[in-house]
Amino acid sequence: MAISDWPAGERPRERLLAHGAAALSDAELLAIFLRVGVRGKSAVALARELLGHFSGSLGRLAGTSPDALSKLPGMGPAKATQLAAVLELARRALREELSDGDLLSSPTAVRDWLRLHLAALPHEVFCALWLDNRNRLLAFEELFRGTLAQTSVFPREVVKRALACNAAGVVFAHNHPSGAAEPSSTDELLTRSLREALALVDVKVLDHFVVAGAAQPLSFAERGLI
Repeated sequence: MAISDWPAGERPRERLLAHGAAALSDAELLAIFLRVGVRGKSAVALARELLGHFSGSLGRLAGTSPDALSKLPGMGPAKATQLAAVLELARRALREELSDGDLLSSPTAVRDWLRLHLAALPHEVFCALWLDNRNRLLAFEELFRGTLAQTSVFPREVVKRALACNAAGVVFAHNHPSGAAEPSSTDELLTRSLREALALVDVKVLDHFVVAGAAQPLSFAERGLI
């Protein structure tokens, strides 16, 4: 049955207008983007199938290249590039929010932005959000890139980047491609080493996030590890 034949109260577009986007499931939101299904499948059924290809993870779908997405059933080059554009708009909107005010006053925006950037990466990266003395975002940098297992982070290089950005503070973030957000003892030791090194040049480490899959990024500050 086509979505147009569904009762009005069950159609994704009508439900969004009536109740807001937050009331819809991932599949329903994706179905609105897809607009139409394929022969024998409604847009919602196709959206569920697409999400199933990524084990139900929107983050993994979002992190897939447009070229790879275009080869999936129901997508094609046009929809793949449109989705890439929508995701980049979301990243830029969140970055604008972080740049305009105190980054620490927008923890949800910080988490959402980090998930959009890091959650779906197949390799581990270590990043820095450099802040001015009012905690406004100066720059976001990927400092180091590693394998699926580990990243080598060098405090000396981090200090050099802090000075180059004229930063007063920093929020670190790295991802765990394994999907486990729990920080390791190595993560904790590295954070202490970086905090001590940056203190010598009056740069304060305000937080360190671990990003893993669809889970909420874990905050070292909230765990009392900073």
